[in-house]
Amino acid sequence: MIGERAALIRSQTRLRPVPHAPEISLHVADEATELWLKTEEELGALGLPPPFWAFAWAGGQALARYILDHPSITRGRHVLDFASGSGLVAIAAAMSGAESVEASDIDPFAVEAMRLNAEANNVAIRVRAESVLGRDEGWDVVLAGDICYERDLAEAVTKWLHALARRGANVLIGDPGRSYLPRTQLTTIATYEVPVTRALEDSEIKRSSVWQFLPD
Repeated sequence: MIGERAALIRSQTRLRPVPHAPEISLHVADEATELWLKTEEELGALGLPPPFWAFAWAGGQALARYILDHPSITRGRHVLDFASGSGLVAIAAAMSGAESVEASDIDPFAVEAMRLNAEANNVAIRVRAESVLGRDEGWDVVLAGDICYERDLAEAVTKWLHALARRGANVLIGDPGRSYLPRTQLTTIATYEVPVTRALEDSEIKRSSVWQFLPD
């Protein structure tokens, strides 16, 4: 099954530089809506989520750019990239000298995409095919890109990330201003104009920020 997933990813994507972080290349879809519909039709009956892993989303691009430009954030640290999708942010952390990088996602296709993308960029990340929501395994830095698009998920993740920040972890979110971003608990530390796919967003450029969780 893993081989079949890798084959599907390779057949439906091309390895291309990330627009706002060209140091990194990802297997991304050429035709966004075509792959989205294909995945929904063929895999939706199995309960699998849409192919978030096949696109470089605005928040993830912003967060990856920030990590690459400020490698001291992750250098020598134990890092978690939550709901990693393509693995973009995890790869940026690994490139920036993290001691260890874990990338978690519950989508089995995302898990395989992360492995392929890490290999393409010659970095090592530990891929976790599970949700780590609610856990605290002592990470120094916790990263999350584009996780505030759905109310219930955003509320649960916010509560968990805030607890990690209070414990002392450096918690950063990349987000272009999604509806459920918990702005009152965050401070903006960087803002970028990020190229995106118009078919999935409402414009070709999304103003996207990196947000840091306040410990209290």
